[in-house]
Amino acid sequence: MAERLDHGAPDLVTTVIITRDRCERTVCSLERARGRVVLVDNGSTDGTVAAVRQLFPDVEVVALPENRGALARNVGVERAGTPFVAFADDDSWWEPESLVLAQELLAGHSDWAVLVASVLVEPGGTLDPLNEQMLAESPVVDDPPGPGLDARLVSGFHACAAVVRTDAFLAAGGFDAVIFFGGEEERLVLDVVGAGGLVVHVPALRVHHAPGQHARHGRSQVVARNHVLTAVMRHGWPEVGRRVLRGLRRGELRALRAAAGRLPAALRARRRVSPAVEGYLARSTGRVFARKNRLPRAVWGTNAPHESPRSQRPLP
Repeated sequence: MAERLDHGAPDLVTTVIITRDRCERTVCSLERARGRVVLVDNGSTDGTVAAVRQLFPDVEVVALPENRGALARNVGVERAGTPFVAFADDDSWWEPESLVLAQELLAGHSDWAVLVASVLVEPGGTLDPLNEQMLAESPVVDDPPGPGLDARLVSGFHACAAVVRTDAFLAAGGFDAVIFFGGEEERLVLDVVGAGGLVVHVPALRVHHAPGQHARHGRSQVVARNHVLTAVMRHGWPEVGRRVLRGLRRGELRALRAAAGRLPAALRARRRVSPAVEGYLARSTGRVFARKNRLPRAVWGTNAPHESPRSQRPLP
């Protein structure tokens, strides 16, 4: 039986870990986990479920009969039973002090729906370049948590480096089956913000990620596919067209064909984001997602010119 040290563990945060066929890495991740943990297994066939149940009897294991991708996190959140949930993968782990700080911040800021941590890439503990981009581009929140503690308004994150408010996550629908996996965070951000929540990067929160040498074959094509599908579900048609054209320029034909196959499901889930959400994106990224403006009905049929839509850019 492996030992998990729970000294100083947070009592309001459950860590939800998803895995599939990576038993050894899952065990290493669980050895570092603190507090309540729910492991959701995406249909592993390598003995992961049996090993974890034997080594970590205090960990709640949910064994899914098949691979459900990012939707496995939804299952974990539903089983958590705590107001906040920290996501981790089988190759990542949170610093215990960070989860304690995260629960304090979320308890003190009711409109903060997602906290985004700094990612330290192992071996070596180097800062992920995405975090450097966040610090360079993102504005300080209006309600800073306190002296000496930085907090930035952002519109993107790595799922394995996020702590979510449970009710806000579930109200936004969690992760979805159209995207399944790979860039699944973008649509969630749009819906969380649409419901009035904020996504806040706090650099003092720290996650370690040890991706190793395992390759996720075809992942770039999956992310490109999902970039288009997210636009179909939430953005205006000019943005959809821009993302398709970018995919064509990059030669991402396989991704575009895959997106076309999921187009009916994406259209059924389509709900255009509001101007308020686009304003949030503009504020948190410094980039403009322009809505194609229409003339008021009173001037239809006149010679009044339409306002030209500005160029749109993707979430970071």
